Amino acid sequence: MGIGERLKFARDRVALTLAQVHDKTRVGQSSLSDFENSRREPSLSQLQALSKLYRRSIAFFLAEGPIPQEDVVLWRQRPDAGTEDIESKFLKLCEQYHNLEVWTGQTIPVCLPKADSSMDAATYTYANAMGLAKGVLNALNLGDRPALSLPSVLEEVCGVKIFYMDFEPTGTAASAYSKTFGAAVLLNRKNKRWRRNFDLAHELFHLLTWNIFRQNVAPDVTSTCASEQEEKFATCFARNLLMPADAIRVVIHSKVKEGRITYGALFDAARQFDVSTEALIWHMSYVGLLQSTEENKKAMIDQAKALTSRMDERDNTLPPLWPERYRVLAIKAFRHGAISTGRFAEYLNISRQEAMSYVEQEFKEDEEVSVASA
Repeated sequence: MGIGERLKFARDRVALTLAQVHDKTRVGQSSLSDFENSRREPSLSQLQALSKLYRRSIAFFLAEGPIPQEDVVLWRQRPDAGTEDIESKFLKLCEQYHNLEVWTGQTIPVCLPKADSSMDAATYTYANAMGLAKGVLNALNLGDRPALSLPSVLEEVCGVKIFYMDFEPTGTAASAYSKTFGAAVLLNRKNKRWRRNFDLAHELFHLLTWNIFRQNVAPDVTSTCASEQEEKFATCFARNLLMPADAIRVVIHSKVKEGRITYGALFDAARQFDVSTEALIWHMSYVGLLQSTEENKKAMIDQAKALTSRMDERDNTLPPLWPERYRVLAIKAFRHGAISTGRFAEYLNISRQEAMSYVEQEFKEDEEVSVASA
């Protein structure tokens, strides 16, 4: 497949018309048509502009042979608008993260606990999801308060790339698995931290069971949504991962007086596990700590929601635009000359002037200190 076909393929993937590409790049529509129909080739400056707009590397357009199967982005629910644009941004960020790992020699292979490979989507059960959660807790040494360490363990130990973006609806998230960049998760930056914790655990289930539920994805599918049943399994997994039953029982029993518990105590328990009070109440019913009807549980949740603005005083700091490790790798690659000023500025979305300030700063990264022998 030549450069013309690759240019058309890339434009289709970001759902842009020739007129829209012209408006954004100032490359003439007739020229764009000529490029895509292989009547002539773009100049280097034109290719750079198109590459940036399509969020593809120049190497992608110059490569020979068929285009490899695209990475599949799995959504809980597709965004209300701009799905293709969000997906292309997400995948490009994942590729950039992978590039930084390669350029700095600090690639972390994906090393997630294995799901039961003998299972398939038709035979998977809630018991399997609960068992998988327990296995992950033990394998990753997440302890009794998993939400506190889950993001850093997944990124620093397991090689999962985690990004945050703004999109609607806020109740959705996405994951992707690639032969190139590995495993990745996209979370909604607008959500509160405890909701992002639950979403991360939810998407982790999809990564762990990718080969179970994605067995029959067609080669031309690049975006899909999980089935309702798979989403229920993911929610079950997330609950049991973030709120280990034994730990929840200990905390709740310590707050119960004469068979009753205050909403203030529920909010405090949710804070300890860094989950929403709503998720805590639902999980308490599943582990036998609430003996009430569905109607009563929903009434409790509605009351907890009404009290949230007054009783949930947790800090809700927005996550940084870039994962900490991504930013550190970018700075390391730049200071060691592995990437240019322009590329460093592009990767961190800063000006060239801001980029140069990183070179001017004093640092002693390679200075050595003595370490006691094992």
